[in-house]
Amino acid sequence: MSLLEVRDLSLEFRTRSGTVHALEHVNLEVAKGETLGIVGESGSGKSVLCFAMLRILDAAARITSGSIAFAGMDMLRASESSLQQVRGREISMIFQNPRTALNPIRRVGRQIEDVLATHSATLRDQLKPKAIEALAKVRIPDPERRYRAYPFELSGGQCQRVMIALALACDPQLLIADEPTTGLDVTTQAAIMQLVSDLARERGMATILITHDLALASEYCDRIVVMHAGHMVEAAPTEALFRAPAHPYTARLIASTPAPGQSIATLASVPGNLPDLRRVDLPSCRFQERCERALPECVTGTLPTSIADPGHLVRCFNPL
Repeated sequence: MSLLEVRDLSLEFRTRSGTVHALEHVNLEVAKGETLGIVGESGSGKSVLCFAMLRILDAAARITSGSIAFAGMDMLRASESSLQQVRGREISMIFQNPRTALNPIRRVGRQIEDVLATHSATLRDQLKPKAIEALAKVRIPDPERRYRAYPFELSGGQCQRVMIALALACDPQLLIADEPTTGLDVTTQAAIMQLVSDLARERGMATILITHDLALASEYCDRIVVMHAGHMVEAAPTEALFRAPAHPYTARLIASTPAPGQSIATLASVPGNLPDLRRVDLPSCRFQERCERALPECVTGTLPTSIADPGHLVRCFNPL
């Protein structure tokens, strides 16, 4: 049974320079305990999609079609007070830059206490022990001392661990991790991802990992959704996606991803750039102008969804 279901979601931003068609007819689902990767270039709509799931969009955003259901709750029709009960308690998010997400003038322990006080039944005299326990669970050394630290006193990796502690303080059913290793060195990246993976497995928690790093997604995700310019172009179990990508864009992304023992000279870039999503003449397939397999119907036809294998969906007129 699916914990989260997104159906036919379309979203746009009204700006002074035109309407940005940020998402168009996106479908995905996440099962309990599953780790789903959402991959694609910067600007493909990965983060916006997750912001829409949580209803934390900019005032200029407008959802024009579709539905989002979490544990049977209609997220698009729910009141703000209902959403506030869900955010932080049932769904938590690790934001991309922990130094900007954390309050710079409040001690990190107090920030965890704020989450516990708002979203749990923790008694007042138990807030500090629970906050220290949350820091210990994410393997921060000397959590009693770090409880009193300000974000600027911590390293990037420690700030990321504090963000994870904040996100998991109330044992959510779903964790959304938005580029959780951005700006960290390779060793710290591996430690952070292993930590998230271990905690998700221990708690039976579903996870959405947003990343542009296909190698990272291949190691930690059960399934992968590929986004391009606001379209979900392919979705498949991880092994199947890497073994036999069906969309030309996915194949290009994989070809541009380094693999162990592979020479850099063998890597191939993805040609061109993402289209301007303010255009009124966007082709039906937004990869059409970059694709060597493009057909005339890619411009004006109705973009089809086909099944390459069981559980392997692709939206393409001329799949591989």
